[in-house]
Amino acid sequence: MQFKYRAVTDSGQIIEGLQEARDEKELIAMLKDSSYMPISYEQTAGSGGSAEITLARVKKKDMAVFCRQFHTMLHAGVSVVKALDILERQTQHKLLKKAIYSVHENVQKGMTLSEALKQNPKVFPSILINMVEAGETSGSLDTVMDRMATHFEKEFKIDNKIKSAMIYPIILAVLATAVVIFMMVAVMPTFVGMFESSGVQLPAPTRALIAISHSMRNRWYIYILAVVGLFFGIRYIGKTNSGELLFDTWKLRIPVVGNTNTKVATSKFNRTLSTILSSGIPLMQGIDIVSKVLGNRYIEDRLEEAKDKVRKGVPLSIAVRETRVFPIMVDAMIKIGEESGDLDGIMNKTADFYDEEVEVAITKMTEMMQPAMIVIMAFIVAFIVISIALPMFDMVTLIK
Repeated sequence: MQFKYRAVTDSGQIIEGLQEARDEKELIAMLKDSSYMPISYEQTAGSGGSAEITLARVKKKDMAVFCRQFHTMLHAGVSVVKALDILERQTQHKLLKKAIYSVHENVQKGMTLSEALKQNPKVFPSILINMVEAGETSGSLDTVMDRMATHFEKEFKIDNKIKSAMIYPIILAVLATAVVIFMMVAVMPTFVGMFESSGVQLPAPTRALIAISHSMRNRWYIYILAVVGLFFGIRYIGKTNSGELLFDTWKLRIPVVGNTNTKVATSKFNRTLSTILSSGIPLMQGIDIVSKVLGNRYIEDRLEEAKDKVRKGVPLSIAVRETRVFPIMVDAMIKIGEESGDLDGIMNKTADFYDEEVEVAITKMTEMMQPAMIVIMAFIVAFIVISIALPMFDMVTLIK
């Protein structure tokens, strides 16, 4: 349960705050352990005994800031409990703020930081939790937080470039759809009466266009239902195991787009595994973490096969090559890392290389999508215009 309390500190200052506790006795005991003398307290509305955030969406940018600030305070000698308290006070993101509050309270109760982070798996990604656990074991938590801050910053940079590149194609697609709907609903009906009164035999394209225009004006709800049904149908299929695997496979094989997605996955694979290995996490556990971070079921299945081969003694470079997911350069660089004993460093350099490749691929994809969409739009408009013009030519011939 969550309680709102007022208490007096050792210095005589009156403070207010929120505290998680099983009951009132535990609340009072926790306040006294913190050298606070309780004045009043009450259970907050809607507290159900768990501070876990189940519907959180925290951006990588916010997570990068969290890790960077955490590293700075730990490096300066601030304790974990005090650092969490400061982070909870200054964090603006509401969901992250609640999650940090939960972690802070659990650490005060005696949990390790990694155990407290595990209580909010929807907020804190598995890679962060495992890295923190490794940092606590090795006594290098501040270094781990620095590495994770850099990791999330680079991940955010890549994601942001992809989103920025897709803005123009999306706007163009929306405008093209709006133009077509306007022509079919507002422009086409003005010609229908003229065609019907002329008595001219309408060609097949014109009859089809009139039928579509009529249905869009009088049965518009069918189109809305079809779009909504298609949207939710795809979402439903995508949540099934076979559907998720099918869609994730397509993402890597669609012309142009597939090449970009592959390079993004390659960059993330190398950077994430490099970060994990540099913190002392075993390779087998690292592959497990990486496969889930990439967010692609097809790649996850291939990496699971690679992990089984590595367990049997096959070198990582060969196991990765046999997945047939990543470019040839990746397994070649991994082999160099294995032979030199600097696998994490080599993979980090490989990730930097593919970061640049991702930028080039995104630019190329955008440059190809724009003219393709313009051509499709021109074809649709040309079809509409020709369908309208054909019977008008027949009408002119009839008049002559």
